[in-house]
Amino acid sequence: MNAPVPAKPEPVRPVATPADAEALVRHLTDVMDALLGTVEEETELVRAGKLIEASKLEPTKAELSRMYVADTARIKASQGYLARTTPGMVDDLRKRHDEFRALLQMNLTVLATAHAVSESIMRGVSSELARKATPQAYGATGRASTPPVSAQQPLTVSRVL
Repeated sequence: MNAPVPAKPEPVRPVATPADAEALVRHLTDVMDALLGTVEEETELVRAGKLIEASKLEPTKAELSRMYVADTARIKASQGYLARTTPGMVDDLRKRHDEFRALLQMNLTVLATAHAVSESIMRGVSSELARKATPQAYGATGRASTPPVSAQQPLTVSRVL
């Protein structure tokens, strides 16, 4: 049996006219605005501890990200043309992109913090369960024995509430 051959991605079509360039930059700006709005909403929901609501934004965020990548690929393919024909537009887009990147970095920081906190909580719960599951006894030295690593049972989390 032959494995299916993956489809080749469509070649990136560079812009050819100033109107095409303006439409591309306008579309990319709209996509970045929509993506920032979605990311800011996600950030607020994560900060508020509403993770289920935040996860519902994933399909929208994925589609906007796909459009962002497609538009930036066209911008890269058209760099020379854009620099010659619309240098002011390119400078404005570059500034806008720097702002975009800074806001995304803030979102990533919030998500990383939430991940670290939740991981710390889960490790604490796991350790506490292991401590309670082992008999409380004194060792040969007269000190309370600590539970061995093998006494720690895997922790199961149900995502269905």
